[in-house]
Amino acid sequence: MTAMLKIDRLSKTYENGTAALREVSFSVEAGEFVVILGKSGSGKSTLMRCINRLVEPSSGRIFLDGEEVTGASPKRLRELRKKTGMIFQQYNLIPRYSVQSNALMGRLASTSSITSMMNCFSDEDVARSRQVLDRLSLADKYSHRSEELSGGQQQRVGLARALMQGPELILADEPVSSLDPVSSRQIMELLAELNEEDGVTLLCNLHLPALAREFGSRILVLSEGRIVYDGPAGDLSEKELNSLYADG
Repeated sequence: MTAMLKIDRLSKTYENGTAALREVSFSVEAGEFVVILGKSGSGKSTLMRCINRLVEPSSGRIFLDGEEVTGASPKRLRELRKKTGMIFQQYNLIPRYSVQSNALMGRLASTSSITSMMNCFSDEDVARSRQVLDRLSLADKYSHRSEELSGGQQQRVGLARALMQGPELILADEPVSSLDPVSSRQIMELLAELNEEDGVTLLCNLHLPALAREFGSRILVLSEGRIVYDGPAGDLSEKELNSLYADG
């Protein structure tokens, strides 16, 4: 059976000589909730951005549903990106746009450039955006500018934007690092719900071992650009995981 995502000896060295990734290899099966745990500077964000080709890897290969992403033409990459939603640490919303308009940005890859420039979307997309926002408890925020929302609410809008793509895979890059504990748990519970009820595959960067163990079905620990642990979340006690994280 072909893995949904396969990373084969992926490396990334930046122009300043920083080796962010060093021959990282792993696969993610459909329906998994994989948490990548690591300290700041471990290479987590670089890995996410390489998977989505926001950053070009120095070497190695990436496969999505058996098709190689690395080396894909711009046209083909646009098609492949429709399968993958991304959630960012700093939300990456357009502050002056309404909540609904930001959510609809998730449809840009499936609309014409003229449509996106004019911010015109089909009735079906608009109706779908309302369903998604309602599900994420943002029913009363449709017309609010995103900059007026709390951090937790803004991250929900970021999640809504990703869901508007109808993704098979969601890449969540430190989705709770800027949030308070209550909002962090709410976002993680929403991601878990999408994984369990909708079957969306999750690859999520975190820096908190307790959250990684609670929500991940599998944990990868990344240290200095290398994977130092890969296994089921339940195989490690919280103390063992904290120790491994500290050693990394």
